[in-house]
Amino acid sequence: MNAVEIEEAVSLLAEQPFEADAFPYAFLEAFGNKATTIKRLKNTSKATTNKSDIGGVLQRGNIHIKVCEKGKVAETLDALRGSSSTASQKAKFTLATDGIELQAEDLEGGETVACDFPDFANHFGFFLELAGISTVRAIKENSFDIKATSRLNKLYIELLKDNPEWASAERRHDLNHFMARLIFCFFAEDTDIFRSDDLFTSTVEQMSARDSSNTHEIIAELFRAMDTAPDLRAEENIKSWADVFPYVNGDLFKILNPALGPAVPRFSKICRSYLIHVGKLDWTKINPDIFGSMIQAVADDEERGALGMHYTSVPNILKVLNPLFLDDLRDKLGEAGDNKRKLLNLRNRIARIRVFDPACGSGNFLVIAYKEMRAIEAKANQRRGESDRRTDIPLTNFRGIELKDFSAEVARLALIIAEYQCDVMYRGQKEALAEFLPLEKANWITCGNALKLDWLSICPPTGTGVKHRAEDLFGTPLDQAEIDFRNEGGETYICGNPPFTGTRKQSDKQKSDLNFVFSELTRKWKNVDYVGAWFLKAAQFNDYCNAPFAFVATNSLCQGQQVPITWALLLSFGLNIRFAVSPFKWSNLASNKAGVTVIIAGLDKSSNSSRAIYYEEERADVDYINPYLTPHRVDIIDSSRRPLFSDSTMEYGVYYSKSARLILKPDEASILIDQGLPKTFIKQFIGSNEFIKGITRYCLWISDERLDEAKKHSEVAERIQDVNEERLATKDKAVNKLATRSHQFREYKGNEERKIFVPIVSSEAREYFPAGLVDDSIVPTNKAFYAPNAPLWMLAVILTRLHLVWIGTICGRLEMRYSYSNTLGWNTFPIPRLTDANKADLALAAEDILLAREAHFPATIADLYDPKKMPDDLRAAHERNDEVLERIYIGRRFKNDTERLEKLFDLYTKMTAKK
Repeated sequence: MNAVEIEEAVSLLAEQPFEADAFPYAFLEAFGNKATTIKRLKNTSKATTNKSDIGGVLQRGNIHIKVCEKGKVAETLDALRGSSSTASQKAKFTLATDGIELQAEDLEGGETVACDFPDFANHFGFFLELAGISTVRAIKENSFDIKATSRLNKLYIELLKDNPEWASAERRHDLNHFMARLIFCFFAEDTDIFRSDDLFTSTVEQMSARDSSNTHEIIAELFRAMDTAPDLRAEENIKSWADVFPYVNGDLFKILNPALGPAVPRFSKICRSYLIHVGKLDWTKINPDIFGSMIQAVADDEERGALGMHYTSVPNILKVLNPLFLDDLRDKLGEAGDNKRKLLNLRNRIARIRVFDPACGSGNFLVIAYKEMRAIEAKANQRRGESDRRTDIPLTNFRGIELKDFSAEVARLALIIAEYQCDVMYRGQKEALAEFLPLEKANWITCGNALKLDWLSICPPTGTGVKHRAEDLFGTPLDQAEIDFRNEGGETYICGNPPFTGTRKQSDKQKSDLNFVFSELTRKWKNVDYVGAWFLKAAQFNDYCNAPFAFVATNSLCQGQQVPITWALLLSFGLNIRFAVSPFKWSNLASNKAGVTVIIAGLDKSSNSSRAIYYEEERADVDYINPYLTPHRVDIIDSSRRPLFSDSTMEYGVYYSKSARLILKPDEASILIDQGLPKTFIKQFIGSNEFIKGITRYCLWISDERLDEAKKHSEVAERIQDVNEERLATKDKAVNKLATRSHQFREYKGNEERKIFVPIVSSEAREYFPAGLVDDSIVPTNKAFYAPNAPLWMLAVILTRLHLVWIGTICGRLEMRYSYSNTLGWNTFPIPRLTDANKADLALAAEDILLAREAHFPATIADLYDPKKMPDDLRAAHERNDEVLERIYIGRRFKNDTERLEKLFDLYTKMTAKK
């Protein structure tokens, strides 16, 4: 269940008559627990999963609930907290209720909830972690945005059901625009913009028939009134009950496509009740930087299943905006003190700043930037004795591009709401209301494909007119009004969180976008992450003006092949990396807490700017930042097909697609041997996962010379035939050709008597990359690398901390896990010239590691390299191995990983220069 679905279920539960015995189970069900889970908790036998020791319901790892006698809620909560089962079963929450009052406690965070029972649904955000949904304080403290999204989603779906023609491509935009109008009305009637509480909702409720037959006509008349200037209303025959609504303007209520039909969809009785229910929520609680992200999925059929999961936390957004320009503004505010001239200069500077998000979604970055700039301006005004001064910061200086029209509508609306809320906060309700309406007509959020639009036409560095020109996804020019910039001559900052899509998951349209942006500059554009196109467009923008920019990107953009492709181009534009945020989880409200691993990179053309790398909560001031986001001066490291600094090669294992019947489970291999198949026809067939976890898997291994012998066994012949048919059935001609040798995988290799086995993927928690030595009974799959007949000193090098630091920086990563690459890892790893004595010392160190592993048989690699459980003798063997290699490099142990990387980069640069 997503957050919106949970809110609906909890709200429904709160409306039901209280049943003491059923409540704990109904509560757990509302948070996504399955019927089988509930059944096991209800079970009264020894098999029950309910481990409560005080007569409640305790779900391990989640919550301890107890329904109590009236008036004993606080006492019961104390008992739950003190219960030994609460501790032993690692409950995160406790909850006590008597059906009149409800109290709960977050045992990890220490926060509590105390409310009347019917109101507990308003605190559902407090319990979201029960559903495995990672949350943030803003959501816990203000769950209104999820509630509002939930109600609007119901209304949207019901409107589509009752108005199927509005689901067409022609009319979907009208429906989205209609929803944006409703949101504005709900907000306006609860914040005195309409000068009367619940004016919109109560008018619809009173004036429309209960059977909903004329609901659309009533709403259409209200919209018509708000789009008509007061001096024209008599001429337009505005109804008296609609004439009380203010003139809004801004084209928000203008009929966009009169030729397509009515501007308001028809309402069923259910739709009408949903509308009234949404309107009766308290819209003063709306938080535009949260709500915008929530609501953007309502109008998207593909994203509706993830409704409420798009929230990006303000702290994460500020990781981009603060070092980009906000920190500098705050520093200047601090330097100004109470000097009125300096404060005036700062205020004038802020008023001219343009913030441009070319992937703005529902406007999160723009809203946060606006609110933070208003806060700085307000402090400057306060120090100048002008606290009630009208803001000089125009909304139209916050430009955005968004592909989806509803998100673009919401972005503009979110900024309008943010402006009003800031006016109320810094100037007071009276002044805010006096200047809020009518809205400006300009629509400064552009709907279109940012990668095929000319950014200079949307956010030009000079001049005020914006002339939209594009080659966009829709194939037709978009009607974009000219928009004036106010306060000309200021700074421009580009920021955002563009789509991350990796090369293998990109759609045809996304590939087309990459081709459009990159094809004139590189032939390798097909290997670029989608987000890389935004970096390049921003670099091209900087050819015409100085516009520092910063984007969130997947960490893969600064690793592996992305660096020599994308960053080589970016640096060719004369850009420097001004700041970087090291990899961290960019999480949202999804039930999968992992999130995607991202970096943030900020670039500009200045050679004098201070440079900083942010590691979690720490900032490191540096002189230089390279594309791998470290402070070392190093050229871009390109992949190499051959080892640059040794003669020992490393190859991919055996590719096994369309070969399923050649692979054997252990029991299948045993049966074949029992039936008389020689053991020489069967080998272990393992990749990274099998090697690390000790999983056994086999395969048929048949040479061309022994094919006839193998086929004498009926099951072997049958398996070979199945592979033949599988390969012929595909449309891939290369695979069709492989049908002629269906007794083998794509390659027949990896048969050597001794080889170094190197997993492709390994946990970042391990202190050493877990390579090993295998014999000819094992064939590596293409989920691993191997070095055929390699010397033992090579294994020693691969197992060192020094090598791990190199691959962790240069190779790509899966999330945060190490992802090995032979062309970038081994083939580029700088190894100084080794003497015979060096090689002998390293070989001995490698032997000691292998012997230490053997001493703990049958422990797996996963067991042995768990950093909390690593055996002392194995750790000591690795320490000796590290010391042997590091003394070869600098005559002593390195102090830390920073020093290791510095030496490796320096050595790589010098050795490649010689070559």
